[in-house]
Amino acid sequence: MSAKAGYSTPLLHVAEIEKSIRFYELLGFTTVDTDRCVPLGWARLHCEDGSAVMFLRAEHAVDSSAQAVMFCMYTPDLTGLREHLLGGGVQVPPINHPEYMLSGKINITDPDGYRIEICHWGRPEQDAWERRIAKK
Repeated sequence: MSAKAGYSTPLLHVAEIEKSIRFYELLGFTTVDTDRCVPLGWARLHCEDGSAVMFLRAEHAVDSSAQAVMFCMYTPDLTGLREHLLGGGVQVPPINHPEYMLSGKINITDPDGYRIEICHWGRPEQDAWERRIAKK
């Protein structure tokens, strides 16, 4: 089948795009395009790994809990990223190690209340995962 969708990019309604941009920059995203209005009406951010996110200025109060969405991100240096976020003024809980992510994870929320789970995923985790799926 040649007809298919791709390049999926979450589009979030947010109260203040400029505030969301500052927050997501702490996670490693870079603004690549906006509508150039003041205040911004929309913005698109990319990360060097190919991830992307877009923001659209909400016309009404944002109720992130009504969206029932959670973002999962990965980093090879969870401890370093946690310290970076704390230094940027983000409230970050201690790293925990649940059974499904023994290498560690943190859960944070963005300025509009969207939940983000950030997991430690480095070369050892990738290698173990590849061995596990190869057995199937």
